[in-house]
Parts: sequence; structure tokens; C-alpha cells
Amino acid sequence: MLPSSATILFDGVCNLCNGFVQFVITHDPKGHFKFASLQSEVGQEVLKAYGLPTTHFQSVLLLENGQLYSRSTAALRVVRHLSGAWSLLYGFTLVPRFLRDPAYDFVSRNRYRWFGQRESCMLPTPDLKARFL
Repeated sequence: MLPSSATILFDGVCNLCNGFVQFVITHDPKGHFKFASLQSEVGQEVLKAYGLPTTHFQSVLLLENGQLYSRSTAALRVVRHLSGAWSLLYGFTLVPRFLRDPAYDFVSRNRYRWFGQRESCMLPTPDLKARFL
């Protein structure tokens, strides 16, 4: 069964992706978002349901109200729900995707080289366990 709440799906072994998740947790005091690694059972189910590759991950995904967003659109839709001035970054949705996504893709292609990767997915602390699917 696919998640019904706003869920961020991320590459669980990517250090940059894990940093993004930690950033969102810090700036999402209302707990709007749930999280699932793309390698998890939930992540794999979402990927299959939307016809996406289940082994090579190139984007953070946001499943929100039954709609799946990827790349820069997913990231910008996430920041609009964060506390502080971060939500102002949502204004970048005015920039066409054909300009935003190549920059996102460049970082995505180089993220392991620049930020490294883990041997396995992160384990949430007991306090955060309820937010991870």
C-alpha cells in the first residue's frame, strides 16, 4: 500500500541525500513529512507503482496527494513546507524545469564522488522512528 501522507523518498546510502533528510527533519517541526529510503520495501513499492527503476536512483522523490514529484520540482515542493525563510526558495518554481533540472542532474550525477556514500541506509533514532516508513 502506498503512503498516504507527504513522503520523501531518498537514496538511503547517499550522504548528500541523508543530509537533506536531516535538514528537512530539523526544519519541519510540525512533522509534515514522512521518509522512506528508495531501497526500503515502501520505496521499492512506490518505484514499481510509478514505473521507475528500482536499482539506480537519480532523484529524491516526493509523493504528495497521490502525485509523484522528482528532481528539482520535488526539492522545491519540500522546501515550501519548511520553517523559516527556506519556503521562499519555492519561488524558483517560476524558473522552467528545463533550466532547473539540468543543474539538479549535475549534482545528482556527482553526489557520490563529492559527498560519498554509506555502506547501508541510516537508522532513525527512536524519536524519529515514527516518521520513517
